[in-house]
Amino acid sequence: MGISLQKGQTVSLAKRGGGTLTRVRMGLGWDAVVKKGLFRSKQADIDLDATAVLYDAQKNVVDQVWFQQLRSKDGSVTHTGDNRTGAGDGDDESVVVELAQLPANVTTIVFVVNSFTGQDFSQIENAFCRLVDETNGDELARYDLTGSGTHTAQIMAKVSRDGAGWSMTAIGSIAQGRTFRDLLPAIAPVV
Repeated sequence: MGISLQKGQTVSLAKRGGGTLTRVRMGLGWDAVVKKGLFRSKQADIDLDATAVLYDAQKNVVDQVWFQQLRSKDGSVTHTGDNRTGAGDGDDESVVVELAQLPANVTTIVFVVNSFTGQDFSQIENAFCRLVDETNGDELARYDLTGSGTHTAQIMAKVSRDGAGWSMTAIGSIAQGRTFRDLLPAIAPVV
């Protein structure tokens, strides 16, 4: 089990026992809140989307990976596909990053989640993001996206170059938007 991060907390992504991480997966999971009626319970489909936005040292967007672009231009970052309902257990959407293959100019990757269908987070429960070492399946860090509210998006976390390695910081900033493009002004201060 990985470290459970609090908002603003940073953790080094050095491998346990030494060495550097080479391949990580940022997983996003969620469920729709079950609404109880007089005769039955109903769970709506909620389409959350995970996105990775890649930045250089000057805080310029280098590339992005999301449901409309499942692979970065250089192939180092891959989105595993769009889940439009939140159905299923575990990670509903994932972004896999080949850290060793990232271009040298990429210094930060910011992971965001947004409600493409526009439902706010008061209609979502059990939402989380987690970072997994893809070489062995170990969960390195987890951040629960708690605190339901009327926001439709959240800047989850960032992974940044930290000397020769990488570190992850839990951001947890709320925002409004249906796609990552709507969130760029909110992302800028945390890059």
